[in-house]
Amino acid sequence: MAMTMAEKILVKASGNKEAEAGEIIMANIDIAMTHDLTGPLSVEYYKIGIKKVWDPEKIVIVFDHQVPADSIDAANNHMFMRKFVTEQGINNFYDIREGVCHQVLPEKGHIIPGEVVVGTDSHTCTHGALGAFATGIGSTDMAMVFATGKLWFKVPETIKFDITGKLPDNVFAKDVVLNIIGNIGADGATYKACEFRGETTRNMSISDRMVLCNMAIEMGGKTGLVEPDEKTINYLKGRSTKPYETMKTDNNASSLETIHINVNQLEPQIACPHNVDNVKPVSEVEGTYIDQVFLGSCTNGRLNDLRVAAKILKGKDISKNIRMLVIPASREIYTKAMDEGLLRIFIDSGALVCNPCCGPCLGGHIGLVGPGEVSLSTSNRNFKGRQGSSDAEVYLSSAAVAAASAIKGKITDPRTI
Repeated sequence: MAMTMAEKILVKASGNKEAEAGEIIMANIDIAMTHDLTGPLSVEYYKIGIKKVWDPEKIVIVFDHQVPADSIDAANNHMFMRKFVTEQGINNFYDIREGVCHQVLPEKGHIIPGEVVVGTDSHTCTHGALGAFATGIGSTDMAMVFATGKLWFKVPETIKFDITGKLPDNVFAKDVVLNIIGNIGADGATYKACEFRGETTRNMSISDRMVLCNMAIEMGGKTGLVEPDEKTINYLKGRSTKPYETMKTDNNASSLETIHINVNQLEPQIACPHNVDNVKPVSEVEGTYIDQVFLGSCTNGRLNDLRVAAKILKGKDISKNIRMLVIPASREIYTKAMDEGLLRIFIDSGALVCNPCCGPCLGGHIGLVGPGEVSLSTSNRNFKGRQGSSDAEVYLSSAAVAAASAIKGKITDPRTI
């Protein structure tokens, strides 16, 4: 039976011989992740009648949303989760120093192709960039996983995004995925596996593939996926020693839909308030004044993003009318950026470099925007109130647009810098 990549992974995890889209299956979980914000609720549910988790080695806990603790409530959550980690013997625990969960898990070798990965965070789909079926779940579902190591899934249909062409200068993976979301809408891939294929995807780095998969949820997707290749294998070298099986979609799979995209003429894209699918070319919103630039998050806080922004900012000052926050996605990225001199470029330009964490992305920690303010962010969501005041506005862009705009104090096409 011809099957998609998502179907094959779920079939393997369920122990069945085959499965079709729409079927309900019970799958064994390979990795279960939670963090400081959603973890306490998962643990509270889990503790009802259960004394021990099913497998402490398959649970990963990362503190990233409110780190260091910025309130008594956050400090209490941290204490509660540290106690749980100790009681359960969970070795894969990353306290406040490591960074954003969706970057830390691949870096530390927890993600390999062919696995089923769940996390109490909607952007868990990021890990599909390494060929895993990864998806966000709720705290009650995570409680079941903690207790049993299993979870039910409806097998999703698959949309294959066949991306071809050469990306123009100063156009990046973020622009590609924003363009896709703008075209198909925030519900255009509801409960479907979004598989990114084509020559453009193959030419992308693992970091750029993570950008595509990270934002699959913003078009309603159940997961994002990229077929493993030599780049995947090279990324895993030195990170993971776990055996893995790579899987590929059969082109004649019955649940496969294909959408063709050519990027040869693509220009930088901007998601405008207050929806991620309200996407326009930068030329249509250029000149919009901003108050804050946020470079970071699980979408665009990786080393290549920092390099792109630093190249634009080197020797220049950010506008005195704005503030710019630079937040590397992990300690590994932070130290590499420091070794390369990137952090010095940001500091010299007038930006504020913060510790690896989610920052203002979730609207619950550092760098919030106030009433009437406008934020330009490299993160993944711009819903009303997402980064602070419900009377603020958030625009989304690539790292290049963010850096160019920081210099001018207004949304700027990086091709003009």
